[in-house]
Amino acid sequence: MRITFCGAARTVTGSCHMVETGGKTFLVDCGMFQGKDEKSSSNKLPFDASTVDYVFLTHAHVDHSGRLPLLVKNGFKGRILCTEATADLCEIMLLDSAHIQESEAEWARRKKKRGTIETETEPLYDTLDAENTIKLLEGHKYGEIIQVCEGIKIRFIDAGHMLGSASIEVWLTEGSESRKIVFSGDIGNFDQPLIKDPRYAESADFVVCESTYGTRLHESSGKRKSSLDRAKELAAIIDETFKKGGNVIIPAFAVGRSQEILYLINIIIQKKLLPYPIPTYLDSPMAMKATKVFGASISECFDDEAKAMLKAGINPVDFETLHITQSVDESKALNTAEGSKVIISSSGMCEAGRIKHHLKHNLWRSDSAVVFCGYQADGTLGRIILDGAERVKIHGEYITVRAKIYSIESLSGHADQSGIIQWMEAFKTKPVEAFIVHGEAENAKFFANYLKTEMGINATAPAMLASFDLLNFKESATDGASDTGGQLEAGFAALAAEAGELADILDRLQKASEECGKDDKKTKRRLSNAVSALAEDLRDLISKWKGRKI
Repeated sequence: MRITFCGAARTVTGSCHMVETGGKTFLVDCGMFQGKDEKSSSNKLPFDASTVDYVFLTHAHVDHSGRLPLLVKNGFKGRILCTEATADLCEIMLLDSAHIQESEAEWARRKKKRGTIETETEPLYDTLDAENTIKLLEGHKYGEIIQVCEGIKIRFIDAGHMLGSASIEVWLTEGSESRKIVFSGDIGNFDQPLIKDPRYAESADFVVCESTYGTRLHESSGKRKSSLDRAKELAAIIDETFKKGGNVIIPAFAVGRSQEILYLINIIIQKKLLPYPIPTYLDSPMAMKATKVFGASISECFDDEAKAMLKAGINPVDFETLHITQSVDESKALNTAEGSKVIISSSGMCEAGRIKHHLKHNLWRSDSAVVFCGYQADGTLGRIILDGAERVKIHGEYITVRAKIYSIESLSGHADQSGIIQWMEAFKTKPVEAFIVHGEAENAKFFANYLKTEMGINATAPAMLASFDLLNFKESATDGASDTGGQLEAGFAALAAEAGELADILDRLQKASEECGKDDKKTKRRLSNAVSALAEDLRDLISKWKGRKI
């Protein structure tokens, strides 16, 4: 009985965990690496897909489901078990992902033909692979104990992250030995619009827990925000921007976040928080399809607040001033149309899709605003903008950032540190080990240390392809500083070391400048470029940290 971490190990994306037991092999998730993770980790599968018998899927987001068509392409013929809503959403998400793969490969072929790149890119998978994957999806209800095969039982618990999201309880029996593993999936934020709060498991021998916000709190005051509070916050941003004559651009995942934002705008309208109409454009065909799935999932997934709105005859995700743009021409027209408007578009991390066009046309405008309402992975365009870049490159063109940048962390679909801790505290008996995944390397290590030193729970942040015997498990060593105080001291020591390295670099540049001959134009030009590049990097770093909350 063995678990191997094939993704989201010291990275935020690429969730994929393999378990081998009793002659069977299953995966929990099979997601895509994105942003910086994609550059450092290959999306190729590090195992033989034909040897996998089952996949248990926590939810539909591409960083958890996006490599399923590649799994099928490479020979997987087993069952993919998930909740009913996740099965419906995956049909939308995987077909869209396949379309993106094909489009990017076609773009590379055209570039190679023109001689602007040397090698073309083959799509990771195509539409046929996605269609074949969809045929293998099995939707199940929350709370149902499913006997997958002899020795393997599972149950889906509402994780409160997005429609259909689940934590998964897995019971394993091998001979006379039994073990229970609980996979957290992505744990949801409390009091999210539309959907229910996360539910908790109460027992486990081993836990695989996410740590996306393992070092951060959404609300500094510690007070949770209601949907009305969030609506008021969004209304204030809209009002300030509309008074200046600008647009409010909201990058949002097509599935989940887009519908929650529509719900908040509907609250603004119903509660008359603004004295004028709010022209709102949902510029994402996939979001439109996902919104229909939301409408079909009322009884199992909606919270009481959303159900009450429906009972009053109000569709929570539809209103009079909402416009759906389907064609590319309609999307482009938004950037030349007069009047202020709210534009909701995907992708949520600004890596692809129509949102990049809207950013290109609005980032340079000081009267406009960009509102981030979800996690931005390291290396993505969204993260670069949020971190305070003065200019960004979009479609080969540098755009100066003059728009006002907002981040409404209370709209995040992820639990913050306190939410993850509350999820862990629900276990009545401490697990043998907690494997901390789905977090940037230092965050995952820090949170594992926090669990061990502050809560007395043995924990580790496994590296990529780390493997553990669950029947003969040996307690992990603390990964990093032995306590949070030690972690802080280590952090300051690292800062001092990096400051020393920077001083050395500046000395080297100064020395090279002094030694450079007056007529050595080539060396002077190279030095000038190096100094300018370093100055720009430092400006970006200072801009990132100058106004950051500590």
